[in-house]
Amino acid sequence: MADLPVPGTELTAVDHGADLAATLRKAIPSEDHDLLATLWAGGHAAYVVGGSLRDAVLGRAAVDWDLASDALPERVLELVPGSVYENRFGTVAIRHGGDLYEITTFRSDHDYADFRRPHRVEFGDTIESDLARRDLTCNAMAWGARAEAAGSPGLVDPYDGAADTRAHVLRAVGDPRQRFEEDALRMVRTVRLAATLDFDVEAATLAGIQAKAELVRHLSGERIATELDKLLGAETPSIGLRLLADTGLLAGIDEALAAQRGVPQNKVEGEDLWDHTLRSVDAAPAGRPVVRLAALVHDIGKPSTFADGHFLRHDAIGAELAGEFLDRLRSPRAVRERVVHLVANHMFSYEPNWSPSAVRRFISKIGPDAIEDLFLLREADNVGSGLPAVAGRLDELRARVHEALHEGVVLGRGDLVVDGDDLMTALAIGPGPHLGRILDALLERVVEDPALNDRASLLLLARSMLADEP
Repeated sequence: MADLPVPGTELTAVDHGADLAATLRKAIPSEDHDLLATLWAGGHAAYVVGGSLRDAVLGRAAVDWDLASDALPERVLELVPGSVYENRFGTVAIRHGGDLYEITTFRSDHDYADFRRPHRVEFGDTIESDLARRDLTCNAMAWGARAEAAGSPGLVDPYDGAADTRAHVLRAVGDPRQRFEEDALRMVRTVRLAATLDFDVEAATLAGIQAKAELVRHLSGERIATELDKLLGAETPSIGLRLLADTGLLAGIDEALAAQRGVPQNKVEGEDLWDHTLRSVDAAPAGRPVVRLAALVHDIGKPSTFADGHFLRHDAIGAELAGEFLDRLRSPRAVRERVVHLVANHMFSYEPNWSPSAVRRFISKIGPDAIEDLFLLREADNVGSGLPAVAGRLDELRARVHEALHEGVVLGRGDLVVDGDDLMTALAIGPGPHLGRILDALLERVVEDPALNDRASLLLLARSMLADEP
């Protein structure tokens, strides 16, 4: 691997052959070619940079085709009408062809005192200095040219990123420890790319992550959540999750999750609780991110409740710990509430002798919008335990639930034919806690016997309940 460039010098583009050059030229969208041409015509160097080139080398569809240039942000605003200066790091956003593009001025980062973001940014003059500050060799490639060479753009690859990409290797640019001290999120991103791209982490880079893993504690929850969401979207997320644990990153992200390693489980022979969790996450459907997230934390309460081979109330304790974890990640409220709800209820036990009213109570407790997510979580939990996905007669319960939903069961106060206003008028009472208690009691009776959901019956029942109120 090439050394970092000496300040003030430039590295020449590495020739990876006409085939690769032609592949990259064709892969770059026409809108990017238009923006490159605009910057070249304005007298500036301009290049496509970042993960989009990596994906093009791999033959994968790329999404974000970002550009870098020696043009200062103010100059980009002059050259590209309608562009907007986004931030102090030199990024200008452009709506072009219906999509959003970004052009960032070449830069050098300095003073990473908090292991998160540079306190000071200096704009640079060359693409080589810009690539030197990037995290991984596969992300440190550029395609383009200086203004005077606009007629023959090519690949700039001073760290053999194309070769590492083709070899499916993640390698830090320069000294791994220095790269990770600059921004600790780079360690989490490396692990995430290992999972999503199915790449191996080069030995020195892996050692650098292990040496600097504690720095992940300095990161904000939002930045970790972004990488974790992408990792959980991988075909086999356990690759990245196992790397998080093995490198020590997981303990810095959440101690309760890391505590699962080594906790015995009487499930798959030779595997512990963490192995069970990884199996469960892999078994959860990739298209249901909330279920995958719930699978990750569904047994988070087991280490703290383990005693005499049992995990008493691990579902309830786990729901609390899952909520705390998601709060640290600043997860959206709807995501937090759904995951906590699934964890709290994932230990349900079905018996074939359940009455129709028992099925309705189950639906009412879980909620019709969360039922399928709970079934999918249970299927993943079953597979993680070495069992068939539908173990515990899950397919039978699912069929009965679907049948009940098709019949239009009453699940909440809103499904009753009377509401609080009706009760206050008919019973001549005012608002207060007693009104809510009566409505809840009516709901219980209707869940038990749907035929009671008519106005006359409910008002008669409500009058009797009111007489029993203290």
